Amino acid sequence: MADSTRPSAEEIIRYEKDPRTKIATLTLDRPDALNAPTAAARLRFGDLLHRANVDDEVKVLVIRGIGDDLGSGADITETMEMHAAPTAGPLLSELGLDEEDDVRYPPKGSYRYGGTPSQWYANPGAGCRSLQDFKKISILEVKGYCYGWHFYQAADADLVISADDALFGHPSFRYVGWAPRMWTWAQTMGLRKFQEMVFTGRPFTALEMYECNFLNSVVPRDELEKEVEKYALACARTRPTDTVFMQKVFFEIFKQHQGEYMGSLLTGLFESVGGMARADDHDLMLDEETVNGGVPNAVRSNDDRFPPDFRLSRSGRERGEDS
Repeated sequence: MADSTRPSAEEIIRYEKDPRTKIATLTLDRPDALNAPTAAARLRFGDLLHRANVDDEVKVLVIRGIGDDLGSGADITETMEMHAAPTAGPLLSELGLDEEDDVRYPPKGSYRYGGTPSQWYANPGAGCRSLQDFKKISILEVKGYCYGWHFYQAADADLVISADDALFGHPSFRYVGWAPRMWTWAQTMGLRKFQEMVFTGRPFTALEMYECNFLNSVVPRDELEKEVEKYALACARTRPTDTVFMQKVFFEIFKQHQGEYMGSLLTGLFESVGGMARADDHDLMLDEETVNGGVPNAVRSNDDRFPPDFRLSRSGRERGEDS
């Protein structure tokens, strides 16, 4: 079900490849919404990775964002609107289905109502953990915000090249955050530092993430594209594509031995029952009242309750203690 109030999936995610270098580029192009992918765009993301995975003219995939940021997560307002819609059409569309397919969505109040999409997110076709099954080399170019869904991609990519101004984290650690892909981050960042991120909700800087061995390179913003190109060309020129495929199978088996997919399923379990979590006084929760009042405004007000260097937004971090 298309939403005429939002850009199409094709507008949000652009894709091109250069058969000469075997480097493909996937570009997130929704800067006015901090490159937030819609449900349809996430499906397109998964489909494009599948296509690139098969395509013999692709050996390396670069993922980048237009504007000042890689992105601050999925379109949460759209998600809330989907659950408030008078029909199940929007919820079905996130699963790649349509009301005309004669499929009835599980009723509200059932475990399957939340469990169906939450478990679907563990499928590479859903566009959340698609990079985990990708058998080519993936390079993520990070700048500005790298939050939420975009932070998923940072954990899943093979190489992450970052501008020195980047911030990493998941906003939902502040207002829901039962267990969104936490297994993978705990493995890639290290348990102690990741626990700090989860329990304080604060974003980590590019330097901190580099010190966690989460990033491969950190450079000034104006050198970012050149640095990514250097890495992409080096990856494209070394080893046959068949060898890359075999190496990726090795790393995939290694990750599964560590429980990566089990972590995704565990995420689905916690997110399915997340509605049972009861808020303490004055907690920010993503409920109907928050959506009607504007999610950005609610998140911003909540952000100001924290020390400046713990705040999610750049503007909040710059305002200081007097905000």
